[in-house]
Amino acid sequence: MSAVMPWEHSGSKISARHRERLAVVYVRQSTRQQVIGHQESTRLQYALVDRAVGLGWEAARVLLIDDDLGKSAASAVDRSGFQRLVTEISLGHVGLVLGTEMSRLARSGKDWYQLIELCALGGSLLADTDGVYDPAEYNDRLLLGLKGTMSEAELYLINQRMRAGRVNKARRGELAITLPIGYWRRPSGEAVLDPDEQVRFVVQLVFAKFAEFGSIQGTVRFLVENGIEIGMRGRSGPDKGEIVWRRPARATITCMLNSPIYAGVYVYGRRQIDHSRVQAGRSKTGRRVARREDYLAWIEDALPAYISLAQHEANLARLTANRAGGDVPGAVRYGPALLAGLLRCGRCRRRMTVGYHVDAGKPRISYNCYGARSEWGGPHCQHLAGRCLDTFVTSEILDVLTPA
Repeated sequence: MSAVMPWEHSGSKISARHRERLAVVYVRQSTRQQVIGHQESTRLQYALVDRAVGLGWEAARVLLIDDDLGKSAASAVDRSGFQRLVTEISLGHVGLVLGTEMSRLARSGKDWYQLIELCALGGSLLADTDGVYDPAEYNDRLLLGLKGTMSEAELYLINQRMRAGRVNKARRGELAITLPIGYWRRPSGEAVLDPDEQVRFVVQLVFAKFAEFGSIQGTVRFLVENGIEIGMRGRSGPDKGEIVWRRPARATITCMLNSPIYAGVYVYGRRQIDHSRVQAGRSKTGRRVARREDYLAWIEDALPAYISLAQHEANLARLTANRAGGDVPGAVRYGPALLAGLLRCGRCRRRMTVGYHVDAGKPRISYNCYGARSEWGGPHCQHLAGRCLDTFVTSEILDVLTPA
């Protein structure tokens, strides 16, 4: 005797009006790995087409939506299949929506309750392996809300367990982290310096030139002027693992100088998600660079190194000092002005800027304080002639350095 599904006892909720519309079978798997490895679940979902026919729908009136295979139900964004389903329900074309379980449709309360409301307004039914539900009825709506809440909580618990497992593995230094330029991971999983000698040489050259010039801009300019490219290994696609030589960019050099991996440190959790940044509109992803004490893992001498940890700390200090703001002088810039970045206004304590201009055919230097004007439109505090001030400071320094 064939098994009878629970929803077949709920046939009284299905009327001729519902059968005149479409029966939609929504098929979804969260990841591509599940699509490949969990094929039995996929087959069970496709078999819902026969269930729809068994409930009285003509085969031609059964719509199969499987556009979301390999996509998570945490959000409706980028789920074209779910958006198509919502559209069909809104237009009144759907009489029944079938899924093996409610979590296949949505794991977000926002998306789930929106779907329930649309089904109630459009007169559509929902069905899973437990039965058929009419969102317009109070008891069914209450049960659907409970199922949606359980589905959302289940996703949270799954993510929490997965995150705890990753963090524990990372604290032992066993989690495979993304390796930067100049590193290569063997098939055994061991992280080593890139086997290509030219790739390693360019990485070493970047750190050497930053130590020499003291700025990212100077390092990038040196590489570009000498036609030196940076070797990167493809992370995906048909050329995965192959070396691709690209022109150096400021962002690339910045990431290299900030990464403690080059000092042999295994690090995990440098960039963390701050949901308050998303809510405030300051970031789309919410990712931010965490403080070192907030890193989830920091293991020194765990990886082969290009530089020492002391040199890495010195590089970070140099990068901080190069920032044009705060209490640091900033990076050394072009121009003959001696006190660029060092001179502050005695009235408002802001850093004074340098101006170069030509007066009667002669080059002039001036130190200006426009902080008040640029910040709230007020008058500038003051400006000073630069040449005489530089001459005075130079003579004072030479007097101190001259031997008795």
